[in-house]
Amino acid sequence: MFKRILAAVDGSKTSLKALDKAIELQKLIPDAEIFILCVYKHHSLFEASLSIGRPDDMDIPDKVLSEYAKGVVNHAKELAREHGATKVRGFVKAGRPSKVIVKFAQDKEADLIVVGTKGTNSDKDGTFLGSVSHRVASQAKCPVLVV
Repeated sequence: MFKRILAAVDGSKTSLKALDKAIELQKLIPDAEIFILCVYKHHSLFEASLSIGRPDDMDIPDKVLSEYAKGVVNHAKELAREHGATKVRGFVKAGRPSKVIVKFAQDKEADLIVVGTKGTNSDKDGTFLGSVSHRVASQAKCPVLVV
């Protein structure tokens, strides 16, 4: 059964619903561990140079995004523990979310990936599956639960 459950979160309501499902599964499988992962998109120097104001420190966009991602993971870990999750670990990575999620799942030998249908950057009309969840579902080597 599922021993390592990867819950990808980005702070959106759907990602937190996905986390809820991961917690429910862990309650059914007490030995299971939940890996909470938040991926932020790395900004290149070129992207930073396109901004109106040029900061002295060109790493500022990544620092801000990294800190936000850490906050998302810490909040998700707190929620998981409040809802009865026991074995929970949090991770923050930079890169293209779908690729990082799939690679992280392979590296950690996850048995299941749980993602929300749409994240923080998705359209709001509900017509399409989010691009990240679509890519993860089509590229992952393990089962993917899209919530």
